[in-house]
Amino acid sequence: MQAEISDTEYEVISVIWDAHPATAKDILERLNTTKEFHPKTVNTLLNRLVKKQAISYQKDGRAFKYSPLIEKENYVKRKCQHFLSKMFDGKVSPLVANFASHDILKKDDIEDLKKLIQEWEDKND
Repeated sequence: MQAEISDTEYEVISVIWDAHPATAKDILERLNTTKEFHPKTVNTLLNRLVKKQAISYQKDGRAFKYSPLIEKENYVKRKCQHFLSKMFDGKVSPLVANFASHDILKKDDIEDLKKLIQEWEDKND
C-alpha cells in the first residue's frame, strides 16, 4: 500500500499532475499563485513525495524535473473509498444524507446527482 500523502504534499503533487514534468522552480511558481511557499519547503515536500514513491525525478542540467508515479484518478478513488469506509461503512447514501441534513447540498448538486443516477441506471439496466 502507498504511503499517505499529507495535505501540503497533495498541493504539490496536484501541481505536478496539472503539468509535468516540472522543475522545482515551476512548481514553486504555480503554488505561489494561491498561497506563499518557501523554496526550501517545496524542496522538502518534493523529497518526501519521492521517498513515498508518489513522484519521480530526472536530472536535466542543473535542475530536476518531477513527474507523478501515481495517477490522480487512482489516488482520489482510493482516498474516497477509504473515507467512505471509515466514516459511512462504505455507503454513499449516508454521506449524501449527511450533506442534505446539514444544508451542504445545493440545487445544482441535486441536479448533477440526478443526472449521474440516470446515467448509471441507463448503463446498468
